[in-house]
Amino acid sequence: MFPKPIATATANTPEFEQTPLVKPTGFREYDARWLFGTELNLMGAQALGLGIGTYLHERGVKPEIVVGHDYRSYSQSIKLALANGLMAAGCRVHDIGLAVSPMAYFAQFALDVPAVAMVTASHNDNGWTGVKMGAERPLTFGPDEIGRLKEIVLSGSGVTRDGGGYVFVENFGERYIADLIGTRKLDHPLKVVTACGNGTAALFAPQVLRAIGCEVVELDCTLDYTFPRYNPNPEDMAMLHAIADAVRQSGAAVGLGFDGDGDRCGVVDDTGEEIFADKVGVLLARDLSSLHPGSTFVVDVKSTGLFMTDPVLRQNGVKVDYWKTGHSYIKRRVHELGARAGFEKSGHFFFNAPVGRGYDDGLVAAIAVCEMLDRNPGKRLSDLRRSLPRTWQSPTMSPHCADEVKYEVVERAVAHFTARARSGEPIAGQAVRDLVTVNGIRIVLEDGTWGLLRASSNKPELVVVVESPTSEANMRAIFAEIDEYLSAQAEVGAYNQKI
Repeated sequence: MFPKPIATATANTPEFEQTPLVKPTGFREYDARWLFGTELNLMGAQALGLGIGTYLHERGVKPEIVVGHDYRSYSQSIKLALANGLMAAGCRVHDIGLAVSPMAYFAQFALDVPAVAMVTASHNDNGWTGVKMGAERPLTFGPDEIGRLKEIVLSGSGVTRDGGGYVFVENFGERYIADLIGTRKLDHPLKVVTACGNGTAALFAPQVLRAIGCEVVELDCTLDYTFPRYNPNPEDMAMLHAIADAVRQSGAAVGLGFDGDGDRCGVVDDTGEEIFADKVGVLLARDLSSLHPGSTFVVDVKSTGLFMTDPVLRQNGVKVDYWKTGHSYIKRRVHELGARAGFEKSGHFFFNAPVGRGYDDGLVAAIAVCEMLDRNPGKRLSDLRRSLPRTWQSPTMSPHCADEVKYEVVERAVAHFTARARSGEPIAGQAVRDLVTVNGIRIVLEDGTWGLLRASSNKPELVVVVESPTSEANMRAIFAEIDEYLSAQAEVGAYNQKI
């Protein structure tokens, strides 16, 4: 028997060293995130591994699993504790070592292993850890799988079995790089700023982009788990501004930034203008639908309304499906619909064949951007950006809200704005045209201006995004409505960034 986990424990006590610590709120909608040392300890990671292994047996999945870890000072220790739990559950563990998340997903195919558990805090700040899991390639767990895993782990009902084993897969990163490169080769030279925020992608991105024919200008590509310049998150303006400065200084054609576990990509054009990932998605959808007319694309509810109104996409017969935000949700939806690709405003890009295998890989997205430019000789990325109908759009803004109450706060907001809309009351001075409640609430006004409020899937935060196709004033007006409501909620704290 393995001890039943507890929800709280104090470091530097016998209890902390002898009992698994697993805070229940660490089980998110589709993966797991904890503050290491205060919400999860190493025995808690063992309990999680035992739970994952038990769940694989329960589902009848072959008990073999890929594990890897990102570049944080504590990630390898957590991975080895997780692997101990998996082996205790009778699983054969294939350890690919230091990795980006898409490398672990690729290993499921390359090693013919059904399951994956990647230890990563993704774009979260230092101190966080987590696990991205799946048992059916190329998909990762959704709410049902996470819910059942949570039950197994917290109840202490993980089952130990014989038959577990461990193998370290040497030099697997070289196989991943070789697969990315393949036969890809640009026809036209391209100078690219490659920004990794001192995170794990620095092991792979410069090498891959050089191999396909790019002149690479490295930015923060030295591995350093203190993240001395900024957190590796291409949705944060600090990283985007650093990329923009490097593009302008170097005269690069494009700047490409990667998050801490390499499954997301941020883009800056040749003028130093940051292009939010949803609008990069519009450009990529234009490019891919010109090659494959009638394609379907899945986009998250945080994304620009241009997917529905862009004249080029309409001309190419594109079908668009707006879906729940979250890498597991969009990945699953792309798989279900057989879509050409899926896009998230956060910078996750999901390409099916012939570009990818359906999972999110920041480097595959970066290559797709480079190939799009290669197919448009004589046009700069800024030219392609300017060809889009103009909208005024905010970055993703996240006010603090505790995990225990954030969904209740959003439910109250949904009820509040729905009641106002149904009564015919104007919002931001306009009539409400539509309310989308598939994931929080997206309020669409008469002129196409919209504002989204939802709960973050992986941090104690809310998420706010606004956009207007008519004016900056209307964008700010819809934000003011949402912000005024949130400022009156005692559970809502300061924003990470704000327009």
